[in-house]
Amino acid sequence: MAESAFQIQYRQEFIAGFEQTQSLVRDTVTTEAVISGNQAVFLVADSGDASAVTRGLNGLIPGRADNLNQNTATLVEWHDKPVKTNFNIFASQGNQRQIMQYTSMAVMNRRVDADIINELNGGSVTQDTGATAQASLDLAMYALTILGNNAVPLDGNISALITPAFWAYLMQTKEFTNVDYVNNKPFTNSLTMFRWANVNWIVHPNLPGKGTSAEKCFMFHKSAMGHAIDRAGVQSEVGYNGENNYSWARCSAYMGAKLLQAEGAVIINHDGSGYAAQ
Repeated sequence: MAESAFQIQYRQEFIAGFEQTQSLVRDTVTTEAVISGNQAVFLVADSGDASAVTRGLNGLIPGRADNLNQNTATLVEWHDKPVKTNFNIFASQGNQRQIMQYTSMAVMNRRVDADIINELNGGSVTQDTGATAQASLDLAMYALTILGNNAVPLDGNISALITPAFWAYLMQTKEFTNVDYVNNKPFTNSLTMFRWANVNWIVHPNLPGKGTSAEKCFMFHKSAMGHAIDRAGVQSEVGYNGENNYSWARCSAYMGAKLLQAEGAVIINHDGSGYAAQ
């Protein structure tokens, strides 16, 4: 006869695994809600760097045309649909239906960021900071200067997507953390976005080359990147199939990203290998 009968307690409330569950980038770009159709056209208008002119000898003021450029974002349908049999839901720990809906929404939010990041990294951005280097005040100002030389306004709408390693180096820069230089204290701020040098700095876990000597970080103006999504936004549906006795959760969205002004974006080539896992 056993002297004890131990009991195992299973926690019914699930603990979320470590993964990106929210879009970190969508608010940094120009968005358009598409009512119908598979394309969204963004119009970029400027003077074409025209210069002021004097009145002609004939007494007339010369006329000119505006520089109008139409950029098309093609929408693609994206879906994620976890499926579980009713027996698996019945026999498994935790609220499996809630888990399906939670993970499916996370997948779709990551897709939003992936579309924008892929467009920034797809070859259309022709400006970069040259050879890879560790993050520093100089590297950050270099990227900002490239944009400034293109007349990109420092109006609070410039964002920088950086890797955790880039962030780690910045946190050791006095101009970034010292109260003599900044009002915001990054060591005590729990937000995912930080403002410094009038730039929105976003630490993103899914940038190209993360954890290597060839990380790709990006700095861009909101008017340089467009993102279109259907008017309904991200659809989140749950259901049950009685014939086959299984439950499902589906997230769907029709969306696409498009670089609108190449001169308003720059790739920061960063060496993050010093902070890679051993």
